[in-house]
Amino acid sequence: MLPRLLFAAPHFEPHEEFAAFRYKFLIVAMVAAAVLTGVFIVSSYGAVNVISAGHMVSMHVFTAVSLGCWWALRGHKQRYTAVAWTYEVVAMGEYTSALLLAPQDELRLLWFYTNVPGVFMLLGSRAGWAITVVTIGILLASNPHMPVPYTPAALMTAVCSLLYLGVFFHVFGNRSISYFKRMRTYNQELERLASHDPLTGVMNARAYYAACDRGIRAAARHGRPCSVLFIDLDHFKAINDQHGHDAGDAVLKATAQCIAGGIRGTDLVGRIGGEEFSVFLPETAPSDAQAVGEALRARIERLCPQTQAGPLRVTASIGVAGSQGAQAEPEPFKALQQRADQAMYAAKSLGRNRVSCV
Repeated sequence: MLPRLLFAAPHFEPHEEFAAFRYKFLIVAMVAAAVLTGVFIVSSYGAVNVISAGHMVSMHVFTAVSLGCWWALRGHKQRYTAVAWTYEVVAMGEYTSALLLAPQDELRLLWFYTNVPGVFMLLGSRAGWAITVVTIGILLASNPHMPVPYTPAALMTAVCSLLYLGVFFHVFGNRSISYFKRMRTYNQELERLASHDPLTGVMNARAYYAACDRGIRAAARHGRPCSVLFIDLDHFKAINDQHGHDAGDAVLKATAQCIAGGIRGTDLVGRIGGEEFSVFLPETAPSDAQAVGEALRARIERLCPQTQAGPLRVTASIGVAGSQGAQAEPEPFKALQQRADQAMYAAKSLGRNRVSCV
């Protein structure tokens, strides 16, 4: 319940883990800052920790803006950078107000020190260093105008410790982000290896069927048609027998690239058997899918992939099956694929190198 209240439910893609972390981190920081500042305000009204009238105005503004920033960001990840900088500007104003208007608080400098690490983590190293330099400038420029200025030794310690803090979080932040990016790259590569056929580079049967199941359910949900092509290379066994498996592999790779290059970016292609490929066509009626199948058949016939045995002529028999997508219970993809398989065998029986539709 509390997480839902704080963060709402913005959608982050699997590769946006770091963005999701910063989104939640910023919200927690803003809400916590508003709550803690509210504690100071209440304690002043209760005469426990009396704060000057000028600084009370600053604290009220900071609390209101912090809560406003939280509400503006909640559920809207695209506003992250604008909200983060708005909050940072208001926070720097609040810390400067405390520096000048709360001289009875000797530890008011600590608010700047809690701010710098957050900027490095939330906005990156460039922003972190910019805020560090601005903070040092504020300290040096404000000190002569304070009712009780810090001693030169204290000021030197404050400046050097801020610089040290900047170096520390610069190194930590950069190495953490570098590590995260490497892990994300490794995970993406592992996911690609697990979901794609190592020879042809198209989706393997497991990943292809899972993606098609999602696609056919979406088509049924929105009342849209979808179709599937079952592509089987003609006389592929003869290629392996006469020219060797290296030639067969070259033919399979070239055919997969040919198919992938002849379909839309929203279509799916998978290798589902030795020389068998399948193409899922969302929002495509069977008549249109038959035209796509004919275009792919012609592309494959013109392909003549280059092998160690020279260029080889390849043809394919293609079966087409479609679903109108309007039924209450969507047809399982395996059933649709089976009908396309039957249509492919019909194309074989009619002489191969042709497209058949059921």
